[in-house]
Amino acid sequence: MSDNLFERLFELFQSPGPVNWKLAHEVTGSLAGHQEPIDPDLAEEYQELSLAAQLRLAPHAPFDVSAGRLPDPVDRAGWAAANEQSFAYLIAPLADKLTPGIASAGPLGAMLGPMGPALLGMQAGTMVGFMSHRVLGQFDTGVPALDARAASLVVPNVEDFAVEHSIDAHQVRLWAALHEIGSHAVLAVAWVGGHLRELLGEFFEGLEFDPSGLLEQLGSLQEPADFERLVAGSEELPALLGRKDQPTEVGRLQGALGFLEGYVDHLAGRAAVEVLPDLGRIDEAHSRRRAEPTQAEQMLHQLVGLDLQRSRATDAARFCAEVSRRWGEEPLDGIWQGPERLPTVDELTDPVGWAARVLLDE
Repeated sequence: MSDNLFERLFELFQSPGPVNWKLAHEVTGSLAGHQEPIDPDLAEEYQELSLAAQLRLAPHAPFDVSAGRLPDPVDRAGWAAANEQSFAYLIAPLADKLTPGIASAGPLGAMLGPMGPALLGMQAGTMVGFMSHRVLGQFDTGVPALDARAASLVVPNVEDFAVEHSIDAHQVRLWAALHEIGSHAVLAVAWVGGHLRELLGEFFEGLEFDPSGLLEQLGSLQEPADFERLVAGSEELPALLGRKDQPTEVGRLQGALGFLEGYVDHLAGRAAVEVLPDLGRIDEAHSRRRAEPTQAEQMLHQLVGLDLQRSRATDAARFCAEVSRRWGEEPLDGIWQGPERLPTVDELTDPVGWAARVLLDE
């Protein structure tokens, strides 16, 4: 956080509501950086490849991949601005527990009341700001941007990915477009968004805030650097939260998120195998990258104890390939009938067990 931003904290603290979105906006913009103009010819290529991706996915997808608008080619600042509140569903439940905890602490709680919304606003803004430098598109956020307005591809990040792994950029652009359109279509399935919100609600039910620990931390702030360290995701942050073990809820959430991401890998692979000679190299590079927690994922783990374990998406892609090999694509298509057919986190590495539970009951 810049000195200028800290000087404006008093003004920013006046934002109403359980989450200080005004402060989140300032932090997101500061971390995302300045706009990076995208060459018009490059933007046009992204749009043409997105249309090609849509056409290639259509014969393989069990749902409509043409319902949404084609992905927008954007820069990091543009993606951040468009997604400032796309993860509000992750932050709002924290406010429901944090705000009453502060209010119940008597006179000190009343004095520090604005700190709760500010803390959450800083965390929300920092998470999106960090994401903007890493994500290739909406498909690459780990936790879906359920409140996002549109699909998008972050051009500087896609281009950097191609350079970093010495892979033909044209192929990477088409690969990214396939994943973005496939992911957008998956999240548009009628029950998917509601099911994810339900699983997250179950997870958040297990979060317990310790008001005394929170007030002790907030009351110890003496210097601007103390506040900056606290809200920027320091090692002291977990002391603000009291969590109880909830392996069932975490496992259900990890399994669902892993399958959704891995299924898109499988679907995009089927659509790309004939046109992307470097598909194997791209998938391998992305799997390695995905297995390394980003700053935003580490912050989410630190903030609420949610370890995404995105490497489970690789397990899910293998699950899809094995189900397809053994029983064809129809059983995979049938998963989209309802959440009860989703593989559990353990079944991602046990497709036979999943088949015994789901297919034998039909």
